[in-house]
Amino acid sequence: MSDDSTGLDEPQILKIDVTVEETSTCQRKVKVSITREEIDRYYEEAVGDLMPTALLPGFRPGRAPRKLVGSKFKSELNDQIRSKLLNDALARVNEQENLAPISEPDLDVAAVILPDDGPMTFEFSIEVRPEFEMPEWKGLSIERPMREISDADVEEAEANLLRERGRLVPAKGSPKTGDLIVANLKCTDGDNNVLSHAEEMEIVVRPKLSLADAELEAFDKLVSNLSPGQTVTAEVSISEEAAVDELRGKKATLAIELLDVKRFEMPEITPSLLTDLGDFKSSEDLREAIRKQLQNQLEWHQRKQVRQQVSASLTASASWDLPPELLRRQSQRELERSILELRRSGFDDDSIRRYVNELRQSVMASTARSLKEHFILEKIAEAENVSDSATDYDEEIKAIASQSGESPRRVRASLERKGLMDVLRNQIIERKTIDLVTSQAKFKDTPFEFPKPDSEAIDHAVCGVAAGEDEIPTTPVAREDTPS
Repeated sequence: MSDDSTGLDEPQILKIDVTVEETSTCQRKVKVSITREEIDRYYEEAVGDLMPTALLPGFRPGRAPRKLVGSKFKSELNDQIRSKLLNDALARVNEQENLAPISEPDLDVAAVILPDDGPMTFEFSIEVRPEFEMPEWKGLSIERPMREISDADVEEAEANLLRERGRLVPAKGSPKTGDLIVANLKCTDGDNNVLSHAEEMEIVVRPKLSLADAELEAFDKLVSNLSPGQTVTAEVSISEEAAVDELRGKKATLAIELLDVKRFEMPEITPSLLTDLGDFKSSEDLREAIRKQLQNQLEWHQRKQVRQQVSASLTASASWDLPPELLRRQSQRELERSILELRRSGFDDDSIRRYVNELRQSVMASTARSLKEHFILEKIAEAENVSDSATDYDEEIKAIASQSGESPRRVRASLERKGLMDVLRNQIIERKTIDLVTSQAKFKDTPFEFPKPDSEAIDHAVCGVAAGEDEIPTTPVAREDTPS
C-alpha cells in the first residue's frame, strides 16, 4: 500500500455556474446553476454516509443494497442534499465572485427544487459593499471647537444637577418655564381620528417640545395660561421620516390636558446628598467630577463637529445611492450607535432623549450619510490595518460604566444581550480611523458654547410608534418626596 493511500482525500470543491447582475450600487441579482454531475456526486456521498446505519426489513445494518437504500430514503436524502448544495453553493458564490455581502441573501429556500433530471437552479438578491475609489483623506482642513471649562460652566452644570435631584412641590398658578407639568396627550388627524395618546406624562416646560416624530415650538407659551383641568391644542407637522408611511408630512392636532403643575425645590448640598450623587466626600469633589464630565461632553461635541466635517469631505464624491430597505434596517443601528456614544460621553437621560428625538426627525437622511461614511472609513481602516482589540472593548465598556454608574460586567452583559457588540465594534474601528484621518489634518480652532437645554424631549410619537423606543432611557426626570 502506498503512503498516498493512507492520507485523507482533499474535499472536492463544488462546481457552479454563476451570473451576477448589478441592479444598483449595493445590490446584486445572482443566478446559480449546479450541474447534474455535481448533484449525482452529492447523492452518492449522502447514500454512502447513510449505508452503515440504514435499517431495512430483511437486511442487517449496512447490508441493504445501495439502490434500495436510495429508494427507501429518497425524501430524506433529497432534503439533505438540497440543503447541503444550497449552503455550499452560497459559500462558493462569495468566494468565486469576490462579493462582499453586508446582509443575508434574499432567497426563497422553499421554492428551490432538487430535480430528478437536469441541473438545480436558483436565484437570489443580496446587498454588497459598494465599490468606489478611495477619496483623498490626508491633509483635510478642519475647524475644531475649543473651550476652557470655566467655573461658571461648572456652577451652571451643578445647578442643573441639583435641580434634577430636587424635591417636587405643588405649584400655584399657571406653568412657568422650568416647571414640571403632568398632562394627558392626545394626537388626532384631520378627520379627528385618534393617532396616539398618553396619560399622566411628566413634562418639563421649555420653549420647545420634542416628540419622536414631530416638534412643537413655543411650548412654554402654549401652556403658560393653563390651569389644571384645562386643555389646549396645537397643530404639529409629522416628520417626513415617521414610522408610519401614510402619515409622513401630514398635519396632526396635539391636545394637552393639564392635570397638575409642580416646581423643583433646590436641595441643599448635604453629606447624604453627596453620597447619593456618587459617594463624594465634599462639594469640591463633586465639582471636580462635574468638570471632568463637562470635559467629556466637550470632547463629544468636538468629535461630532470634526467628524461631520471629515464625513462631508470624504463623502463629497460618494454619489452612489443606497437601497431604501438597507437604510430602514440600518436606521435602528444608527440610533443605537448614537446612544452608546452619548452614554460614553456622560450625557444624562434628558440630553440623550433630546439628541435622539432630533435624530429621528431625519433618520433616513442621516443614516444614508453615516453608511456612506462607514463604508469609506472601513476601506481606509482596511488599507491602513486599523483593527480592534480586547483592550479597546474593555476601555469602551469601562467608559460607559463610569458614566452610567453601573459595573463594567453589567454593561457588557447588557450590550451582549441586546446584540450591540457589533455596534460597539463599528464604533471602535470608526473612531480609531477618524483619529488617523484627523492626525494628518490641518486644524483651525474656533470658540465653542455649550448648547442650552431649550427643548424638552419625551418618549412619545404622534403616530404612536417610533424606531428605537426600547433603546431610549426612561429614567424619571426627578422624584417627588412622599408626604409623611
